[in-house]
Amino acid sequence: MPEKFSKWVACWGNATSITDRKEATYAKDLTLRYPIRACFSGSKLRFHFSNLTGTEPVTISEAYVAHSQAISAQSTASETSAAQFEYAPTPITFGGKPSASIPAGEEILSDEIAFDVTAGESFDVSLYFADFTQMNAGTAITGPLSGGKYSYGNFAKSSTLPDDLTRKTNWIYFLNTIDIFTEEKNFALVCFGDSITAQDWPDYLTLRCAREGFNNVAIIRRAVSGTRILREYSCITYAAYGLKGATRFPIEMNVAGARTVIVQHGINDIIHPVGVEVNKFRPWSDMPTADDLINGVRSLYITHARKLGLKIYSGTLLPIYGWRTYNENRDIIRTAFNEWLRTAPDFDGCVDFDKAVRGHDDPKAFAAGFDSGDHLHPSAKAYEAMAECVPEELLK
Repeated sequence: MPEKFSKWVACWGNATSITDRKEATYAKDLTLRYPIRACFSGSKLRFHFSNLTGTEPVTISEAYVAHSQAISAQSTASETSAAQFEYAPTPITFGGKPSASIPAGEEILSDEIAFDVTAGESFDVSLYFADFTQMNAGTAITGPLSGGKYSYGNFAKSSTLPDDLTRKTNWIYFLNTIDIFTEEKNFALVCFGDSITAQDWPDYLTLRCAREGFNNVAIIRRAVSGTRILREYSCITYAAYGLKGATRFPIEMNVAGARTVIVQHGINDIIHPVGVEVNKFRPWSDMPTADDLINGVRSLYITHARKLGLKIYSGTLLPIYGWRTYNENRDIIRTAFNEWLRTAPDFDGCVDFDKAVRGHDDPKAFAAGFDSGDHLHPSAKAYEAMAECVPEELLK
């Protein structure tokens, strides 16, 4: 009988960028734990760790993967209670060793770890850092399936983390992508962008897939808040806005089993410039034309996606009316860029996010209930609408 599982597919993933520069940039004796929802069944896992934006090596002292107690208890027979569940961490190894150093500016891949996973269950990935560790490589994400916890001390093998030493975090440090050895029919869909994509809609798309029976697709998020297509910042004030598109895209498209990428990117190029008299790091010379954005997408994203054999779908930019730097000229650029995104034959199709969330009476603004309050980022309800407007053809 042939092996049921036959190929590697990314089942979870985020971008790696520069973390927000705060007073403290190092940690010591720290445990990180990230819960992961399995979209596919499989027999093995492998883990990508990234120190892409670090300036010195980072050592993972210990790393483990374990079935989540809550989910596993729910999935056991009725006579098996949660109290009987045994939390059994499996070591994640690197060349057979329990520890690994990630060089500055590089990424590493773990050994293949035998670990049976059933679609729909959850598992924990726990990392422990014993020595002083530069926390410079990570990204912040939100959504109903996203986030983790950190604890002071070594609790990487513990079934529960101590309440008094533990806090929640939306920063994902070092853990970049998880691949699963799964069935041939399974594949990954990559969502590439900025804070709009770093927030909730990819999680809602994952939940939609589960609800509607699109069980062969994993939604992989590659998004960094504040990032732009054409430029990046060199100052620590805006360092967390990350690498520019020319740098990010080739790195972030390293996704096992990927078939398609949705690109929703470019609004920060339009809204950031304010002039050096207002902000020395945001000169008017940074302001692009619609043609600048179009040429950037063509040369940076479309060309590379085609080299990889990926289908590429455009994602239109959302309304910005009322945002603190809004003016008519910025919206003219956004509208012209959106029109190209909708109609350009360069793409395999368009996901019209703008149409899904804009007002009917005033298309320059969000529809009622769809504005988070800052007039740039959608509300949770609007993020759900974004997920719902993704065409089924991308999910089958």
